[in-house]
Amino acid sequence: MNLHVDMEHHRHVLIVRLSGELDHHTADHVRMQLDEAIQRRQTEHLVLSLKHLDFMDSSGLGVILGRYKFIKQKGGKMAVCDVKPQVYRLLEMSGLFKIMPIYENEGTALSGMEVVS
Repeated sequence: MNLHVDMEHHRHVLIVRLSGELDHHTADHVRMQLDEAIQRRQTEHLVLSLKHLDFMDSSGLGVILGRYKFIKQKGGKMAVCDVKPQVYRLLEMSGLFKIMPIYENEGTALSGMEVVS
């Protein structure tokens, strides 16, 4: 039930780093934090770094998909990066990578999304 959320704005891109476990205990808290950060700042794009995310269940998947729809409605792009094998498997089985790109790290995500010069 331990999750840490670190956020950094880089121009119009919100970089979110999740550490710990994103599950039914933490999903609502993360959803509220992300929505507030996206609305408060001029966030057009979102990069979700999962380098230190050890576990995620379907509630976490719902958080990611919901933020994807939110960003997409704003005309923005969203990507995930630094995904551990156990989380990668859940994202792959869900079909997430058919709608959202995955990158090796934050730098390649920003370059690949072509959102930061």
